Order: sequence, then structure tokens, then C-alpha cells
Amino acid sequence: MHFNRLDLNLLVALDALLDEKNTTVAAKRLSVSQSAISGMLARLRVFFDDDLLVRVGRHMELTPLGRDLADPVRQLILEIKATLAIRPGLSIATERRHFRITVSDYSVPILIAPLVRQLQTLAPHITIELRPQTDFTGHGLRRGETDLLIIPDEYIDPQHPHSILFEDTFSCVVWQDNAQVGETLDMDTFLRCSHVAPRLGQPSSPTLAERYFDDNKIVRRIAVTTHDFTSLASMVVGTDLIATMQTRLARDSQTRLPIRVLAPPVAVTPFRACMQWNHYQTMDPAHRWLREQLLVVAQAGAPNA
Repeated sequence: MHFNRLDLNLLVALDALLDEKNTTVAAKRLSVSQSAISGMLARLRVFFDDDLLVRVGRHMELTPLGRDLADPVRQLILEIKATLAIRPGLSIATERRHFRITVSDYSVPILIAPLVRQLQTLAPHITIELRPQTDFTGHGLRRGETDLLIIPDEYIDPQHPHSILFEDTFSCVVWQDNAQVGETLDMDTFLRCSHVAPRLGQPSSPTLAERYFDDNKIVRRIAVTTHDFTSLASMVVGTDLIATMQTRLARDSQTRLPIRVLAPPVAVTPFRACMQWNHYQTMDPAHRWLREQLLVVAQAGAPNA
């Protein structure tokens, strides 16, 4: 099909070329030969009257027009895919879809694991791919590389829709036989004891709780740092260490580990966990169903549920 003299099949090739900046890699991505992708690039260059990709040293770089086209072309591809996904009579029991969810390890046991159990019963042909949260820019969402982000509300991209899943607070976790900590945790004990704390990403950055302590000049002695949230509770077992972590995750960990969950000596600011998706997926029936299931799971896991 052609539109304004452009073969619309070339849009997919243009998207791959602008994204990969390498004809060989773009050819592999599209499962076509090197000569075929070179021919597509030649036709695109004629249509746009621009080289689009030029060799600079040993690498290919986008021309100014190529850079300007990259995001609009990707958004157009996403919109076409989303439009084709809209169809009447969705039968979720037989629907075959694959969804990519970008999520931190914090949400996996309290949100994603219950979701997977739901899918096994209600939609056994839907598959889930979990992707790590490496940053909060939403770049993967805008590029269509992930279908859902599960993130705190302060990292929401205002250009795309979102829903609040739940609110969570922070608690302190200690080994059940920790003799340094009594039934309650006061500030003197909190500061006297050593702590285990997460440092996420490369380069590492503080979490919401760590930022609260830093902003309020609460200086702790960090004896152990971890690269995730779920290891915090296990680190305190058999020690006098204290971990400050999300209350839902702390309660979930308490079902498996010999730990006590206590209120922190200061009221750490709570946060809201949200899911966010590309606005082109809003009307996708299967995507909408998945979002509804996440809301059901989130509500079922509420402390008063």
C-alpha cells in the first residue's frame, strides 16, 4: 500500500534503520537480507531526498532529518499496531498475547506473582515478560519496548496515561531474635544499630526511603548495601541489622522469614505505586483487561483486604 508515493511497508524498515543505525543489525531484526535492507534504504533516501544514515568513521550516524524522523516514525508504527489490535469479541480464555512489564523486584512478589496466578486460571495463553527497572525515564514505554511500567507516582511521564495501583508505607525489619531492638523502635536505637540498605542502578542511586533520610539529615551506619529490595529482609536474619523497606514487601517477607516488622522512629513519606502505558494502547482490549487484573490484584493485597 502506498501513501503520498511512499510504500507503507518501508515504514517498518525506516523505523529499524533509524533505531539500529546499522544496516546489518536492521536486516537481522526484520529477517531480511543485507541486499534487501540496502535496497529499502536507497528507496527511502530517494523519497525523503536525504541520506538519513551516513558513515562517520567506522559507524553510521543519523542525519539531522533522520534524527527528526526517529520518534514520529516509531509513534506511527505503535499507533498502527495498537489499531490493528482493536477487534470485537475478545475471548480472554483463548487470547494469545505477550506482554512486557517493566517492574522493580519490590512489586514481583506482591503484585506480579498474584497476577501470574490469575492468568494461569483466566488467560492461560497470555504470557508475561518481566523487564528490570534500570531508570525512570519512560524511554522504553515511549519507544514501545515495554507494555506497562510499574513505578512510583513521582516518576510518571505526564505524556502518557496511568492508574494508581496502591499506596504503601515504609517499615523497619529486624531479626526476630534481635536483642538490641525491643517491641518498638526508638530513634536512639535506630541510630545506634547498623543498617542494610539498597542502592539501585548503575551508577547507584538512593531509593525513596534513602532520600527521605538524606533530606532529613538522618545519618545511619550502613553495614551492608544490596542491589535490590527483596534481599533486605533476608540480610537481617541472624544479625542485629535493621532494614527499612516497603511495608507490603516486609509483610510478605515475614510469612517466610523469622523477622519482626516495626514502625520506623520517624514517619517516612508514603508513596503510591502506579502502572503506566503508552496512550496508543488505551483502547487495546487485551491490554485493558490486563490493567483491570492488576487493579484487582492490587486491591486484593491491600492491608485491610
